[in-house]
Amino acid sequence: MAQLKCENLKLGYNSKVVAENISFEVNKGDYLCIVGENGSGKSTLMKTLLHLIKPLSGTIETGDGVLADEIGYLPQQTEVQRDFPASVKEIVLSGCQSRCGRRPFYNKAEKQLALDAMEKMGISNLAKKCYRELSGGQQQRTLLARAFCATQKMLLLDEPVTGLDPIATEEMYSLIKNLNDNGITIIMISHDVDAALKYATHVLHIGKEVFFGKVGDYDQHIKSVL
Repeated sequence: MAQLKCENLKLGYNSKVVAENISFEVNKGDYLCIVGENGSGKSTLMKTLLHLIKPLSGTIETGDGVLADEIGYLPQQTEVQRDFPASVKEIVLSGCQSRCGRRPFYNKAEKQLALDAMEKMGISNLAKKCYRELSGGQQQRTLLARAFCATQKMLLLDEPVTGLDPIATEEMYSLIKNLNDNGITIIMISHDVDAALKYATHVLHIGKEVFFGKVGDYDQHIKSVL
């Protein structure tokens, strides 16, 4: 059974339609890249998948052991968030909040998970450093570690390399690919089609035309419409 399955989604706000006729499914270990023109509805789709907004019509189902609240999320950052006055460790640990239930504190296992996540992202040496003092690449590593603490099943990433220099961009893509190679399902919005074809297993293109399929088939699709 698919971890995530969407059928005939129509997306929008109130009665305004942003995108429609969207159907796709994601299985464990897939790396799905969502591409499309600016304003095509990519971020709206991600917010819909996270149940932050409701689809105008269509269905979204989770399965294969994935619950709706077991999906990690790395959103695009705002300027206010970049200036957040907390330590790296505090931000990463906050990814464990959903695990705490009614407990007002983090337990030993959650603290260890945060340490492991920082180690995996190569930021253990930054644990006590203030988030606002980090470079853009270091901030994204911190937020990726936070998202990793929220789940070890599926991560949704919204333009995770925006604003990063080429070296930091390549490092971020490498970290994400490593997570995927270790069994975490990735769903990533990207404006970089070349990266989608390089790293992803599947592509969802939304806009005037909707395409969903394997990367190789998308490459052929692009050539056929040029």
